[in-house]
Amino acid sequence: MFVSIRQHNRGMTDILLCTLNAKYIHASLGLRYLLANMGHLQAQTSLCEFTINRPTQELADELLVKQPQIIGFGIYIWNTVQTLALVKRLKAQRPDIKIILGGPEVSFETLEQEIVHLSDHVITGWGDVSFPKLCQALLYGPKPLMKVIAGEQPPLAEIALPYDLYTDDDLAHRLLYVEASRGCPFKCEFCLSSLDKTAWAFDLELFLGELETLYNRGARNFKFVDRTFNLKIDASVRILQFFLDRLSSDLFVHFEVIPDHLPDKLKDMIAQFPPGVLQFEVGIQSFNIEVQQRISRRQDNDKTAANLGWLVNESNAHLHTDLIFGLPGESLQSFGEGFDRLFAIKPHEIQLGILKRLRGTPIARHTLEHGMVYDSMPPYQIQQTNAVSALNMQRFARLARYWDLVANSGRFSGAMTLLLQAESPFWSFMDFSDWLWQSSPKTQGKTSGITPENLIDALHAYLIDIRKFDVELVTKTLLADYIASGARARPDVLRSLIPKLPLPKPSQAKAGKQLSQRQTQHQKQTDVNSQTAENMETTGMNA
Repeated sequence: MFVSIRQHNRGMTDILLCTLNAKYIHASLGLRYLLANMGHLQAQTSLCEFTINRPTQELADELLVKQPQIIGFGIYIWNTVQTLALVKRLKAQRPDIKIILGGPEVSFETLEQEIVHLSDHVITGWGDVSFPKLCQALLYGPKPLMKVIAGEQPPLAEIALPYDLYTDDDLAHRLLYVEASRGCPFKCEFCLSSLDKTAWAFDLELFLGELETLYNRGARNFKFVDRTFNLKIDASVRILQFFLDRLSSDLFVHFEVIPDHLPDKLKDMIAQFPPGVLQFEVGIQSFNIEVQQRISRRQDNDKTAANLGWLVNESNAHLHTDLIFGLPGESLQSFGEGFDRLFAIKPHEIQLGILKRLRGTPIARHTLEHGMVYDSMPPYQIQQTNAVSALNMQRFARLARYWDLVANSGRFSGAMTLLLQAESPFWSFMDFSDWLWQSSPKTQGKTSGITPENLIDALHAYLIDIRKFDVELVTKTLLADYIASGARARPDVLRSLIPKLPLPKPSQAKAGKQLSQRQTQHQKQTDVNSQTAENMETTGMNA
C-alpha cells in the first residue's frame, strides 16, 4: 500500500521521504519527524510509505511519477535488501535523482555497503536537522562536498514534534508510535542504544499536549518506543495518569520497562488500570549472571523476578517478556535454566529471540573469543558460537517458531499445562519441538504453513503416544482449548465431537477470542523481529 501525506493530491513534488515498512500496520515515526522539521521546504515534501512485499518496479513507478529531485530512504534491518533493489531500479531509470540514505542500518560500517555506494549522500545518526539542511543545499546550493554526513543532534526542545502528521487513516488502522524520551543510559552490547551516553526527555507538558490532541482525534492505540519508560518515575506516573483519566473500552498502551526498577509509586499507579489497557514489554534477555556481565548488562535478577511476579499477580497489565538466545557464552543448558526461571513466574508471553549483530553494536568485540558466527545477510542472525553448535542453533530456531504458534498464540492453554508438566518446561517443549519437526505427519520438516487444526492433531498424538496421557483427558482438554479459541473448523481428532457439542457460553467464547485477538495484535507488533525491536532509534532518519 502507498501512503502519501500532505501532498497526496499533487502530481509532482521536489522531495520524497520514503521507507519500506514490515507491514502496513506500522507507521514510520522517523519520517514524520523529518517532515515536521523540513521548515520552509515542507510544502515541497511528501511522505511515502510502502511495505516490503511490494514488487520493486511498482514502487519505482509510484515514486517516479511524482518526478522528485530528491528521495530520502529510511534503512533498517528488515528493509535493506528490498530498498537496495529499489535504489538500483531508480538509479537505472532516473540517474539524476539524488538519493539520501539514513537509519540505523547505514549509520555504521557505512562504506562497506553496496546501497551506500549507489546513493548520493548518507546521514548517519540523527537526521531531524541535517536532512533539511542537506536538501536545501542540493536544491539551492552551495552543493555539499561530503557524501557521508554525521547527523547533528540538537536539543530536543528545538525539534518539531510530528504527531499532527498522523492521518485519520493512521489513527483508525495503524500502530501509533510515540516517544516521551530518546536514548538509553544502559550499555547492553547487543543494542544500538548502548551507544547513547544518556536518555533525553522531551518537555513533558508539550508531549502530553500532543497525546491529548491525538486522543481527541480518536487515537486509542499507543506504542511508546522509549527504551526505558520507567527510568524517571515522576514522568512515568504523569503519563500513566494521562491514560488513567481517559480510560475507554478500546484504549491500548504499550511500554517497554526496566525489569528491576518498579518502585511503589509506580506500582500504585499501575494497579489502578483495568484489564486490557496496559501492555508491558520487559527485556530479560538472560538470567545468566556471567553472560550479563560479559555483555555489560546491569540487571538485579532477584528484583526482576519479584517485580515480574507482582505484575502478574497484583496488576492487570499484560506482560510480554523477552529472552535472547545466542549471547556470548550462553549454552543451551544455561538458557534453558533461565527460561524455566522465567516460565515459573507465569508471564503472559515469553518471546524467544535469537541474537542479531546489529551494525555498530559492541557485541562484535566477542566474535573471535566466543566463536560468534553470524549470517552475512540481514538480519545478521547468529549461526553458531563456541557454546552452541549450528545444529542446536537450528533446533532452537524451530523451537522459537513453534513456541509462538502454540504458547504465545493463546489458543492452547489447557494443552500447554499438560505439555509442560515436567521438571524442566524448556526441555519438555524442546522434545515436543523436535518431534514436530521430525515425526508429526502434518508438521514434519515445516515451521510455516501450520494451521491450528494441524497443531490440535499433533498435540493429540504427542500427548497420548509420547507422553502417555489418558486419551479422554487429552481429547477433552484440546476440545476445550479449540472451542474457547473461537475456531470452528474440524481437526481430524475432534471431527466427530464438535458438531455434538453445544456452543460455548458467551463469556467463555469471548474470553478465548479476546486472548487470541490480543496475541494476534501483539504478533503484528513483533512480526519480522518487530519493526521496533531493532532498537528503534526514533531520531530523525534513524527512526
